[in-house]
Parts: sequence; structure tokens; C-alpha cells
Amino acid sequence: MRKLIPAKKRIDVTPGESVRIIRELQGLSQTQLSALCGIPQTTISSIENGRVNLGVERAKVLGVALRCHPAVLIFPGWQLDSAA
Repeated sequence: MRKLIPAKKRIDVTPGESVRIIRELQGLSQTQLSALCGIPQTTISSIENGRVNLGVERAKVLGVALRCHPAVLIFPGWQLDSAA
């Protein structure tokens, strides 16, 4: 059986904040991200402000648009402990 490597929480970031951070690092506005992924700009705003849950399906769609793995959005702030 494969040994699992535990993850440790490194920073406190919500999934919505992770969407905003990655979007801003790529120089995208909410409107531009909306055009890339088909999620309405108002929904993106609500996700980023914590009024709407991100959810797995939205994370998959946003992950493609933001060129990142959906887990980066769903589980922000977690990092594998490479020492284990």
C-alpha cells in the first residue's frame, strides 16, 4: 500500500480569495475571466467575496480558464510536507 504524505495548512486563504489572487496574478479582470470560462461575472464576484460556494464543478471550469489544478482553488493554503 502506498504511504500517504500528509498536507499541512500554510496560510489562511478562502477558496474565493484563491480565485481572486490567481486571477489578479494573471492580470485578468472578472469580466475577462467570465468570458474565458462562461461563468457570469456576478457569480465570480460572489465567489471571490464568499457569498457563493466555489464547488467542485465551478473549480474545474475556473481551473481550466486560470490554467491551474482545481485543487489549488478548492484547498488553498495547503502544501504537501515534503519531509514525510
